[in-house]
Amino acid sequence: MDRVKSSMQQVPNPIPKALIRRTGGANSLELEKENFERGQAVSINKAINTQEVAVKEKHARTCILGTHHEKGAHTFWAAVNRLPLSSNAVLCWKFCHVFHKLLRDGHPNVIKDSMRNKADLSDMSRMWGHLSEGYGKLCSIYLKLLITKMEFHVKNPRFPGNLQMSNRQLDEAGENDVNNFFQLTVEMFDYLECELNLFLGVFSSLDMSRSVSVTAAGQCRLAPLIQVILDSSHLYDYTVKLLFKLHSCLPADTLQGHRDRFQEQFKKLKSLFYRSSNLQYFKRLIQIPQLPENPPNFLRASALSEHISPVVVIPAESSSPETEHMGDLVTEDLVDTDIPVQPAAVVEPRFDDLFGTSAATDPFNFNNQNGMRKDDKDRLIEQLTREIQALREELESFRLESGRLCQALRGRVNELEAELAEQSHLRMQALGESEFLRVELDDLRRVKEDTEKEQRSLTEMERKAVANEQRYAKLKEKYTELVQSHADLLRKNAEVTRQMTVARAAQDEVDSVRREMQEKVKAAQEAAERREQEQVEQLQELQRELISSRAALDTLKSTMASSQQSSEELSSQLSTVESEKVELAGSLLKKEEELAGLGEELERVQSSLSSERESGVKTAEALQNQLNEKESREQALESQLVAARWSTLQGAVEEAERIVQDSLAQLDDPAHISCTSSADYLASRCRASLDCMARLHSARDSYLADNTGMSELVRAVTHLAHLVGNTIVQGSATSHMLPVEQADALSDSVKACGAEALALLGQMKEQESLAMADSATLRAALNGILATAEKLRPRGLELQQGELGDLVEQEMAATSAAVESAAARIEDMLNKSRAVDSGVKMEVNERILASCTDLMQAIKVLVLSSKDLQRDIVDSGRGAASMKEFYVKNSRWTEGLISASKAVGWGATVMVDAADLVVQGKGKYEELMVCSHEIAASTAQLVAASKVKADKDNANLGRLKLASKGVTQATAGVVASTKSGKSQIEEKDTMDFSSMTLTQIKRQEMDSQVSVLELETKLQKERERLGELRKKHYELAGVAEGWGEEDEGTG
Repeated sequence: MDRVKSSMQQVPNPIPKALIRRTGGANSLELEKENFERGQAVSINKAINTQEVAVKEKHARTCILGTHHEKGAHTFWAAVNRLPLSSNAVLCWKFCHVFHKLLRDGHPNVIKDSMRNKADLSDMSRMWGHLSEGYGKLCSIYLKLLITKMEFHVKNPRFPGNLQMSNRQLDEAGENDVNNFFQLTVEMFDYLECELNLFLGVFSSLDMSRSVSVTAAGQCRLAPLIQVILDSSHLYDYTVKLLFKLHSCLPADTLQGHRDRFQEQFKKLKSLFYRSSNLQYFKRLIQIPQLPENPPNFLRASALSEHISPVVVIPAESSSPETEHMGDLVTEDLVDTDIPVQPAAVVEPRFDDLFGTSAATDPFNFNNQNGMRKDDKDRLIEQLTREIQALREELESFRLESGRLCQALRGRVNELEAELAEQSHLRMQALGESEFLRVELDDLRRVKEDTEKEQRSLTEMERKAVANEQRYAKLKEKYTELVQSHADLLRKNAEVTRQMTVARAAQDEVDSVRREMQEKVKAAQEAAERREQEQVEQLQELQRELISSRAALDTLKSTMASSQQSSEELSSQLSTVESEKVELAGSLLKKEEELAGLGEELERVQSSLSSERESGVKTAEALQNQLNEKESREQALESQLVAARWSTLQGAVEEAERIVQDSLAQLDDPAHISCTSSADYLASRCRASLDCMARLHSARDSYLADNTGMSELVRAVTHLAHLVGNTIVQGSATSHMLPVEQADALSDSVKACGAEALALLGQMKEQESLAMADSATLRAALNGILATAEKLRPRGLELQQGELGDLVEQEMAATSAAVESAAARIEDMLNKSRAVDSGVKMEVNERILASCTDLMQAIKVLVLSSKDLQRDIVDSGRGAASMKEFYVKNSRWTEGLISASKAVGWGATVMVDAADLVVQGKGKYEELMVCSHEIAASTAQLVAASKVKADKDNANLGRLKLASKGVTQATAGVVASTKSGKSQIEEKDTMDFSSMTLTQIKRQEMDSQVSVLELETKLQKERERLGELRKKHYELAGVAEGWGEEDEGTG
């Protein structure tokens, strides 16, 4: 039994390669290649599996020999790419181990073939790096090491994969250039750093308190460290030699960083070598060298002679059980196991033991037969008989043993056949997976195309967002200017009011001073007059006394003359008279002195009175001048205040005109085409505008009555402008949901309302025509829009049976008419373009209009198919009821048809308008693309509404689907022709950076990054706004179609 077991162990593969070569033909290269690839795939799958055990050396060696056989690693990567390395960490870890062995011991072309998968390895490393423990983190570190190893060997092709080089080859690798040696040392430091990181990662993941090196899981993690030890020993030796060479050529200070980095790596490597040498797993597989106690002193050149290169010793491979097993396998491959081989050395000793040596040369002893006695012959015959019987029994046991061996070999054959079937199944599964991957690749390509389309639409949205942002910025600037001017006017008004208050206070003070001065002057005049009268009276009295004295003197003289005759009589009288004369002369002198003093006092009083009169007159004149100046300043301030109030009103009116003009301009904006609104909201805006007009009328009357009532008029004008502008925008958005005729009528009404609003504001700008400004026309226009909005409100259940049925036919007829009209207009535009344009522009216009014509024809076919399908639906579902009763019974479906027909007719009209503007050079290509997409969406809505009640086997339904595909292809043709025409007409500026410095480029790069961030923020906001607009559009569309009313009626 032991012999059978050993035979079974020695024959694991009962179909050796020698037999395969005999049966398949010796010269069949394709068969040999197939056998080689099959063997490699089996070895790779056995080496790289999900079992947490170390990779077997025999499987890894088969992979290595395979790379040398095909001189590359194509077969290896073909097998590895089918493995789920990203989903199983143990599988990825064992792949890294095998791949490391191939990089070291495989063919040199393995590195070149593996560089193609560098990006995949980097992505896998980043993916496993997200795990913080277990094999995931170790796989991330190991993949980084393998990528670093490949990059190192690509940069330095002189280094073999196992890093074994002589000193002469090391010098040749640096080409005797110190710069090359310097760079090579840095790259070796990076390489060794990755090796040490893997070392530390493996040791940190193991529980060193237990004997992990004897467990299968521990050996699975420790096995790759053998390759790391081999690489690290060579890298350490080469870095030491290169550092000594660099220190001999460069200053020590320049290499301080190299020395510090070497000291750090030396300590780590020494510790890791010491820890590895104590593990039982490494003791029987590898002899790890020990590094010196202290690192080399590079500042001393003689220390190089003391350096001993570390040598890693691997025991002979014959001592490994796996190696012996591999030798048996190789031997077995060259032996035909169908014929059991029985060695002669086994039989001969048994024959000698039975018959002896002489019996071997003469087994029957014929030479001595005559001399032998009969008894001896009988005994000999019996003995031979027993021997023969024993040999027969032994032969039978041999037969039984060979039978069991054959049975075991047949079982092995069955196992191999089962394995072959499994491999065939795996091959079929791989083919299925490849087909699935091919389909997935096609899906990814389609997704990529869709992503590119979305990117292009996103770019268009970004452009529109930028345009909206610029428009918003302009409006914000205008609003800021208006607010600033309003604030300035308010400040000027407050300043003028304050100055007027000061002027009034100054005028009151001047009046009081003037009255006081007048009173003082009057009092001074009265006092002067009184004093003058008294002095005149005193003077008159003195003059009378003087006249009387002179009269008395004359009388005395006459008496003296008459009395001269008698001197004696008169002597006494003379003496008396003389004394009286003397007295009178003295009194006269006194009176004359008093009169002179009074004259001087009178002159002084008169001079002081005249000076007081002059000063009073001057003071009065100065006060009068000040009063006149105050009055003139007050009048100027009053005129400035009036002018400021009027300029404020004019500014408000001008801003209101700009608001209305901007609202009118939005009607021609391509981005506004996709905006919709409801009739209810339009009616509410019209009512608010009419209420604001009444408020404006009363504010204008109050301002005309009293100029101080300016603020209320400004607020009324601004509010009216906002409401009218909103009414214009909402009216245009509402017209987008209407048929062509109603949409045109509503658009004309909205534009007329804007024109009347501008006319009214123009009258209010002029001071002469402010009082005569008539708002009746604007009120009439708003009432007209309000009446139209009331008519457009959803009727829902108010429609009678006849009206709902007729409305379906009317809308479908209107849609067909709109499509016919659009096609005719496109043909007319094409003729005009051919007559006017030439060259590239004519070619672009013809291509665009031709694609638009194809789209109109496709829409026409779609509408006709939709009519036919609706007719079939009505005929099959109405029973005994009439067509109109069927429409009323299925009112929800009918309303969907009406809405879809309106959308198709409106889209066709808008696209023709956009194409007309593009051909004239006034429109935008993006608007035409948006219109085509909108038509595609509208036709899809019509198709969905038409086929929702149709039978899936209906022939008209098939024609409708084909027509829908035709519309989609025609829409794509419009978009493609528009894009190509745009690329032909528009010129692209090339960026020239030749004259820019590094700083300028860096500055512009930072500015570009800032702009990108700002645009991304704006794009995010615009996306949110678009989402809200779509949400609101859905709500308004539901209100317009009467969904809420129908739900209430149903409930």
